Amino acid sequence: MDARAPAEPGPAGGGRMVSVEEYRERVVSLAAGRDLAVERVGLAEASGRVLAADLVARFAVPPFDNSAMDGFAVRAADVHSPPVALTVAGESAAVAGEIPAVGPGLAVRVMTGGRIPPGADAVVQVELTDQPAGVAPLPRQVRILESVPPGRHVRRAADDLAAGDLVLPAGTVLTPAAVAAAASVGYGELQVRVRPRVAVIATGAELVEPGRPLADGEIPDSNSLMIAALAAASGAEVVTVARSGDDPRALARLLTDLPRVDAVFTSGGVSAGVYEPVRQLGAELEFCSVAMQPGKPQGCGLIDGVPLVAFPGNPVSSFVSFHVLGRPLLDALTGARRTVARRFAVALDGWRSPGGRRQYVPVITETDGVRLTHRLGSGSHLAASLHRADALAIVPEDRLAVAVGDRLEVMAV
Repeated sequence: MDARAPAEPGPAGGGRMVSVEEYRERVVSLAAGRDLAVERVGLAEASGRVLAADLVARFAVPPFDNSAMDGFAVRAADVHSPPVALTVAGESAAVAGEIPAVGPGLAVRVMTGGRIPPGADAVVQVELTDQPAGVAPLPRQVRILESVPPGRHVRRAADDLAAGDLVLPAGTVLTPAAVAAAASVGYGELQVRVRPRVAVIATGAELVEPGRPLADGEIPDSNSLMIAALAAASGAEVVTVARSGDDPRALARLLTDLPRVDAVFTSGGVSAGVYEPVRQLGAELEFCSVAMQPGKPQGCGLIDGVPLVAFPGNPVSSFVSFHVLGRPLLDALTGARRTVARRFAVALDGWRSPGGRRQYVPVITETDGVRLTHRLGSGSHLAASLHRADALAIVPEDRLAVAVGDRLEVMAV
């Protein structure tokens, strides 16, 4: 990557604040025309990947009529007036091979998942017969103790879907259940988008390697690790995790020396201070104030044609910014149709909210509502309690406070 020579810092997003939606659209637009390549992977490696083409069923599910119970396949008309004794003509287990037909006065022992024999239209579960459950020899005769209507305990072929039906649309983020669905309709491999290659850089002279003793003014670098983990969890291949100080020239060299990447996420260096190395990069970057809290100062643009999204340096700001802005960029690169789980919940704590900005507050989900992860709410420096959050409570721009009992939109994280 070729970062331009550092420029003098401009104003810190002066003028009006832009809405979250407007700025997110700017970020997502950086992915325009950058469709990632397609590769074929086995199902065992497909979970978490993004499906590149519509997946159509090669055969029906289930592929044949089968039993939902262990028991005996019968003609419902033969067991209309129990008790009834029927001759057992054979059995049907959940394996291939010929099975006998069910004619008048006959039954076939059937296992769960076993094919329904020709002529049978119902299954009597073993508990409604005189036969024991579990391992037992095939009887010559079975006594049926209760009647069953036609169709009882019969799973019909194509009950779930038919051959040719759309199973998964392109853009599906493949969950374990989606992988199972692909297997059930005849696929052993899938066409998926390659993982976007991502670099993560935390800026700030105060940042040091986690685990080492701290000198005055130093803090451990948690941002780079957090953003890298969030990107990986969102389907990216993180190829570089690095730190840079406050020198924009050093940051420019670091960007120039990066391997090939599809996106860069930085933290810090975007605010109104004297030492803001990302703001001084120049290049095709723009900086603005976004109507959100935390995460007001933001920057984005292209470095040598590669999307770069610059988050604020405070940990909670970076965490929120990735969920609101970073993940949508990765999804735009892969074509992912990701559904962010949103719901409404009752506030179990009260807190203040800044007027004119949408607030994203880390919360813990409890049975009867959501509670703050920390008594200071959405303080952007509260890194050590952030792990407790399983959601972000979203407070609209026109609210100045949240009271106990208020109903809020909540976004899972």
